[in-house]
Amino acid sequence: MASGKRIGARHKLRQHFLSNLNRIMGSDELREVAGGITEWARRVRELRDEEGYGILTNNDLSDLKPGQYLLIEPTPKPAFARAISKETRALVLDRNGFTCQMCGAVAGEFHPDGSGRKTRFHLGHIVDKSLGGEDDASNLRAVCSVCNEGASNLTLDRPSAAKLLVQIRRAHGADQLEVLNWLISKYPSQTRKRLDD
Repeated sequence: MASGKRIGARHKLRQHFLSNLNRIMGSDELREVAGGITEWARRVRELRDEEGYGILTNNDLSDLKPGQYLLIEPTPKPAFARAISKETRALVLDRNGFTCQMCGAVAGEFHPDGSGRKTRFHLGHIVDKSLGGEDDASNLRAVCSVCNEGASNLTLDRPSAAKLLVQIRRAHGADQLEVLNWLISKYPSQTRKRLDD
């Protein structure tokens, strides 16, 4: 590059997603694009959460397998800004004893998942920002990178189908339609099959 500036992993990933709209990409490909760094998945989450890119995973679209990613729309939506101060981060990590509040892994030790990687920490929201949670210390907890990758927007035990149906039946019609639209977008092939039957 003419300026001699190094291009960061997030920038490389953003450009790759935008150059490959509507193409499913796997984790190996994205890791390579990011320069082989171990934090590549975090950079992808930052593109989603901080920059507002609608990068889909199997949590969003059932046709995607775990470890697959897809960007359909090139225009980002308004996203949450990173607003947690270094002081708040230090307070939460100290309060939690530098221990993951989900699996018990300890900072600096090898992670108990057997990957051979040392435990690295993030701050996780107890009530996620997308659900109205705040960035104050009372709503934050120390979570390791392994748990953080699997904990997005999961703040409570998973409800059973019966419990979900009770809540959906109680909801207003507009909210029920929103749930239906989300389910159709998550399960497009199953919806088409059911309509064809």
